Amino acid sequence: MDSRVSELFGGCCRPAGGGAGAALRGRGGAAPGGGGGSKTKKKNGRSRGGKANNPPYLPPEVSSGGCRLKLVNPSQYRFEHLVTQMKWRLQEGRGEAVYQIGVEDNGLLVGLSEEEMRASLKTLRRMAEKVGADITVLREREVDYDSDVPRKITEVLVRKVPDNQQFLDLRVAVLGNVDSGKSTLLGVLTQGELDNGRGRARLNLFRHLHEIQSGRTSSISFEILGFNSKGEVVNYSDSRTAEEICESSSKMITFIDLAGHHKYLKTTIFGLTSYCPDFAMLVVSANTGIAGTTREHLGLAMALKVPFFIVISKVDLCSKATVERTVKQLERILKQPGCNKLPLLVNSDDDAVTAAQQFAQSPNITPIFTLSSVSGENLDLLKVFLNILPPLTNSKEQEELMQQLTEFQVDEIYTVPEVGTVVGGTLSSGICREGENLVVGPTDDGKFLRLKVCSIQRNRSACRVLRAGQAATLALGPFDRSLLRKGMVMVSPEMNPTICSVFEAEIVLLFHATTFRKGFQVTVHVGNVRQTAIVEKIHGKDKLRTGEKAVVCFRFIKHPEYLKIGAKLLFREGVTKGIGHVTDLQAITTKENGLEESLGPGQLSF
Repeated sequence: MDSRVSELFGGCCRPAGGGAGAALRGRGGAAPGGGGGSKTKKKNGRSRGGKANNPPYLPPEVSSGGCRLKLVNPSQYRFEHLVTQMKWRLQEGRGEAVYQIGVEDNGLLVGLSEEEMRASLKTLRRMAEKVGADITVLREREVDYDSDVPRKITEVLVRKVPDNQQFLDLRVAVLGNVDSGKSTLLGVLTQGELDNGRGRARLNLFRHLHEIQSGRTSSISFEILGFNSKGEVVNYSDSRTAEEICESSSKMITFIDLAGHHKYLKTTIFGLTSYCPDFAMLVVSANTGIAGTTREHLGLAMALKVPFFIVISKVDLCSKATVERTVKQLERILKQPGCNKLPLLVNSDDDAVTAAQQFAQSPNITPIFTLSSVSGENLDLLKVFLNILPPLTNSKEQEELMQQLTEFQVDEIYTVPEVGTVVGGTLSSGICREGENLVVGPTDDGKFLRLKVCSIQRNRSACRVLRAGQAATLALGPFDRSLLRKGMVMVSPEMNPTICSVFEAEIVLLFHATTFRKGFQVTVHVGNVRQTAIVEKIHGKDKLRTGEKAVVCFRFIKHPEYLKIGAKLLFREGVTKGIGHVTDLQAITTKENGLEESLGPGQLSF
């Protein structure tokens, strides 16, 4: 790409989609009847003085039409056409779209004059009002183009909450070594107040007394950060309750605060595998650098293919040279063949916008932030990044998941006074409604039991309908809590769930001190399933050493589990670690697992 483009917009790549205005392009999918272009004509590629002028380009957009569009005083027909395109883009982008005004569909950065830009933004604002959306100018830049008048290009974020949901929701798992400042950073982001340097900001995040006393997270907790349709932060500094934050927000970031200490590693792995985070935030302390479980957490995110970005905290405690040394240490690790990542240091709002757009498009990009939870240095850059960060799945993939039968993973179990048994987790597929009848299992003897969903809450606010990919808590009324455990699934009665005690997986042994043999016991993590399994057989080999691959047969030692072919698998035992995916199941049939019996009338009251 031309170096001038890199200087102009950080070298960010633009997604495909039809044009949408006077020299305007948009993110969020190709609009029907697209096409676009510039009202400004190119002067034969030559600048004043007779020298050849090579104007900067962005990658060309894929256009489904050839119309030349204008945003400066468009006709009524053209305006309605532009509104239709915006609706399409918002639908494809699941409620968000980024427009570049002043860029032709072929990628030429022609820019617009001040007057043309004002008129174009006014038209864009009218278009947004027509569809019930808001616009926010992300950044403006002057472009070096053959013209006597200064010309600019502008990036604009258009956001509208989809009609079928309350807000856009992204889940971010927070990883990092113990004492790196994870909980403090989340406290500052969600409470809206800086830390006092002694951990005051993190107190509201802890769930247990021993966490407050030690200052170390040992369980999984959730915190929310909202953004309204104009991109402004909504947190507890403006709202008293989570319900108010949800009502005021168009986009919600749910942080999953995981434990950093090595003795809580199984809890951290469970949080990564069961809660299906969209992204991971790896927090590294500037004064200690890469220490403790940092490498291990980095490896977990890469093994599970969770896109991650890095936050270097506590820069107020270090000299500039120390921070730079930590950044170089991270860059060196990220560029190693095992990682093969491209680090992108964020130092300005421009960098944050570029990082958010590139991060969602390329799995190799890894943004790095340097900030302080005490002084607030560069904290706004992280907020800009989170505000613009788009969802990974598009509307088509979401619709396909919603068409499937209901499947809800049980990750947490509570008893709430006057409510009864409550389960927390993620809806993997389908749609779940209040009052719906489901079956839950497998129990220790492989059965599935009837139950009824009495009510649903998302981010502590009531919700009538739950859609695929969303996390929530479901109230089950008088259902006996002792019959439930983590790792179960709640599925539609029409589904014939496959449960098994014996399964095969293709694995890679990441590390083992000696040799991995038949009879070895490991803790297996598959989604929300976590159970000890014994190695029954290694196909084609007698033993495995570090780095070797094989198809291995495992057997759960306690009770059967619900698994799917192709599911990611991670196993560990002490220093032994391996990853892989499930390739075959020795399923227990419906007759064997007692499904019909467990669904008999009168077995459970609900």
